[in-house]
Amino acid sequence: MALNLIMLGPPGAGKGTQAERFAKLKGIPKISTGDMLREAVKAGTEIGLRAKAIMDRGELVSDEVMIGIVQDRMNRDDARSGFILDGFPRTVAQARSLDQVMVGRSPLIVIDIIVPESELVRRLGSRMVCTRCGSNADPSDTKAISTLVCSKCGGQLTQRTDDNQSVVLERLKVYHANTAPLVAYYQGRPTFRAVDGAQAADVVAQALVDAVDGAKSVVVGGSAL
Repeated sequence: MALNLIMLGPPGAGKGTQAERFAKLKGIPKISTGDMLREAVKAGTEIGLRAKAIMDRGELVSDEVMIGIVQDRMNRDDARSGFILDGFPRTVAQARSLDQVMVGRSPLIVIDIIVPESELVRRLGSRMVCTRCGSNADPSDTKAISTLVCSKCGGQLTQRTDDNQSVVLERLKVYHANTAPLVAYYQGRPTFRAVDGAQAADVVAQALVDAVDGAKSVVVGGSAL
């Protein structure tokens, strides 16, 4: 059975960090719409330039663009054993489209990472990103943070353009209006789990593994459908 996982949670909840850890642990790809969009921005493509302007304002890229990007990525050979979606779906409309794409595949396991808004604002205001590879610095990587050098590629770390306070507040506003309803959409499913993301990263990582194992047992038991 393929392990198909969705990571939900507001900006700054640690979805990307935890998704990357879990993907390496399970040997499945992390499908991050943010990473794919940043690649397009770096390449200077037409869609990349449009997306950059939208993301810098703290707004969301259109459903049509996101669904197309994600579906193409899910159909690659390395996703046959499963995948982790980070940053998608962001709206109920995207979730419904994803359900259509998932017909005939193993059920989705949905994890919601919960973090208080005051902690999110603090995290986002201090978040650093690599100017070369686009990766967010792990907050626990004190050497990288103190030296402003990316531990992955050696590039320079800087604050993200969409992490200044006014944009952070706008991003959280957009999240609550458009993305938070996803919890209501998914939480009635037996494969939905919530994890406390305000804990230390290692503690959250173990809680994520435990939550996924619990959801998998439901799928194996045949009641997830």
